[in-house]
Amino acid sequence: MSWTFYQDKWLSGNPKILGPLSQAMWLGSMVFDGARAFENTVPDLELHMARVVRSALAIGLNPNKTATEITEIALDAVRKFPAGSELYIRPMFWAEKGGAVPDADSTQFALCTYREGLPPDEGFSATLSSLRRPLPDTMVTGAKASCLYPAIGQPLAAARRSGFDTIVMLDPWDNLAEFATANLFLVRNGVVYTPIANATYLNGITRQRVIKLLTDDGIDVVETRLRYHDLEQADEAFSSGNHAKLQPMTRLNSVPFKIGPVYKRIRKLYWEFAHNTALLSL
Repeated sequence: MSWTFYQDKWLSGNPKILGPLSQAMWLGSMVFDGARAFENTVPDLELHMARVVRSALAIGLNPNKTATEITEIALDAVRKFPAGSELYIRPMFWAEKGGAVPDADSTQFALCTYREGLPPDEGFSATLSSLRRPLPDTMVTGAKASCLYPAIGQPLAAARRSGFDTIVMLDPWDNLAEFATANLFLVRNGVVYTPIANATYLNGITRQRVIKLLTDDGIDVVETRLRYHDLEQADEAFSSGNHAKLQPMTRLNSVPFKIGPVYKRIRKLYWEFAHNTALLSL
């Protein structure tokens, strides 16, 4: 079950809104974002909607909806589903016309919302990626752009063929960057460490929320340059991201990792935050 808002109408199913002459279909001007609805909450919804507007501007589009307008559309979408549904909310901008330079005046908007359950809180396995995150002066890394994802997909597919759930990605200077589609945290001696935001990967909205929640709870969080061996030597590690929110790393290559106390604490803190600040009026 899904609903898509396009050209001021709600369309069910998978509407065909791109064609072979659409610039985004053949030259990739699509940007998107994601938000979650679960347990009648929509945490940080407007922050996600604001980011898709920034992404559109970053690749030369002319976003024709404001973050506030998109937020209201997203809430309307959530209300089309039974209360408490676990949903993925995906706003998108793209150019309909243009060549290598997208025609900003042809910018289109859609918001798709569909059922997608949160992954179970069981953890994931990871291995080192064969590819790295791009330099910010080689790609528009500040945008959540569809064209950046094939570089993740290939090493991720290889890792899954080898029995891993995800990959650890490095930046161009051999520093830890992120997991494939989620930000990375590790814990050593009770201190939380996370790669410093250096524009090679998205400084996630859930990542920023996690840092604030931990800091407010009195847990030290250090944003710094980290190497792969820092992850290998960690007491525990976990990811943050919109799709799964929070997940513990339970294996790195062949080495098992425990689901540690800091992960359990931040998961509790995040769920409390979501229910205290993001309740829907349905």
